[in-house]
Amino acid sequence: MFARSVDSEFDAREIVGESPALKRALALAKSAAQTDSPCLISGEPGSGKELIAHAIHRMGPRRKGSFVKVNLATPDDGLLERELFGLEPGVLDNAINQQTGWLELANQGTLFLKEMDRFPLDLQPKLLRVLERREFERVGTNRPITVNVRIIAATGARMEELVSENRFRRDLFQQLNVFPISVPSLRERPHDIPLLVRHFVQKFARQLNKPIDTIPAKTMNTLQSRNWPGNVRQLENLVARAVNSTEGSTLQIALTEI
Repeated sequence: MFARSVDSEFDAREIVGESPALKRALALAKSAAQTDSPCLISGEPGSGKELIAHAIHRMGPRRKGSFVKVNLATPDDGLLERELFGLEPGVLDNAINQQTGWLELANQGTLFLKEMDRFPLDLQPKLLRVLERREFERVGTNRPITVNVRIIAATGARMEELVSENRFRRDLFQQLNVFPISVPSLRERPHDIPLLVRHFVQKFARQLNKPIDTIPAKTMNTLQSRNWPGNVRQLENLVARAVNSTEGSTLQIALTEI
C-alpha cells in the first residue's frame, strides 16, 4: 500500500508520515488554521515548512483568498521593499505605472514569508505596522493603505539569537511568534521514510507513466538508515531521479548514490 496522509480531515495530502514528531507539528498547525493570528514556522531547509503553511491557509478562514509566497533571500533591500509594499508611479525613471505589492495581492488571503530571518532590519518597522495596524504605504507616497492579510512566516534560523544580537526586532518577533510551529527534521522521523518513498515513487511513476510497483528491501533499509541533511526535499529529489532512470517495475537506485 502506498503512503497515507497523517490526517485527511486536516487536508494535508502532501504531508506524509505517522511519526509522533510530525503529528505534534500537524496538531499545532490544525489549531493555527482555526485562528487568524500570525504564525511562525521553524525547521531545517527541506523539512516541509511551506507545506505546513499551505495546509494552514487551506483549512483557515482565508481559504478562498490568495496564498502569496515570498522568498526573502534577496540581497537587494530596495527591490524587496518595492515588491512587498508596492511602488507609486514616477518614483523611479522606469516606473510609469503603479506597482501593486505582495501585501495588496494577498489582501483577504495569506502572505507567506520564507527565510524570515533574512528580512532587512530597516524594513522591519513597516512590517510591524502591518501586523499591528493593518496598514502600510507604497514606496514614494505617504498615503496609507489598509490591508486585511494573514502573515505566516518561516525560518530555518534561531530567531531568539537574532533578537539577542539586535539583528531582528524583538517586538516584530513577538508579533510573528503568536503561533509558533516547529517542523521536525527527517532525522527525527526515520520510520516515515518508507511512507515517503512510496508516496514519491507513486507520484513520479504516475507522471512518467511508468509501472513501478516494487521497492527492494535492501534499498528501503539503506534509505531509512541515511542521515538526510537535506530532509524530505533531498529524499524526494533522489526518488525523482531514480524513477526517471528506472527500467521495468522495480525501483532502481544505485546504493552509492544514497
